[in-house]
Amino acid sequence: MRRSDREAAYTDFVLARQDHLRRVAYALCGNWHDADDLLQTALTKLYVAWSRVARDGNPEAYVRRILVHTNIDDFRRRQRRVQTVSLDVGADMPARERLDSDEQAALMEALQSLPDMQRKVVVLRHWLGLDVRETAVELGIAEGTVKSHSSRGLAALQSVLASPAEPLH
Repeated sequence: MRRSDREAAYTDFVLARQDHLRRVAYALCGNWHDADDLLQTALTKLYVAWSRVARDGNPEAYVRRILVHTNIDDFRRRQRRVQTVSLDVGADMPARERLDSDEQAALMEALQSLPDMQRKVVVLRHWLGLDVRETAVELGIAEGTVKSHSSRGLAALQSVLASPAEPLH
């Protein structure tokens, strides 16, 4: 494949998946500025490896893995938790299944309240639809750990989202 063909294929992939990958990056790190930096890093690494990744046939999984690993590295480097604003959850879903803006904000606030690894597991398993094995590989943890983080994370989300909002005084 000629260089111009490779670059065209890379550009087509990025244009088609950029918005989705940006939302994934946001869900992982919790703030749009960090999400943009995370996505830029991932797309740069993808560009460098594009010939091999395109030949292997699953660039989305490769980028997702880069997003997760880079986010973990950044988190370890900074050792701080990021606060968030709302996310356009469900933009890829049919209109009848989308959440309204209040529901989106409540879900993202609840999601960001989870411990870091629980949040990552919930995003990968229940938003992106990866199975237990794929999630374990993406995060570099055991399948049993994925199951326990998923269970605890979903229970925490359910508890937070089911509790009635406190009245403002």
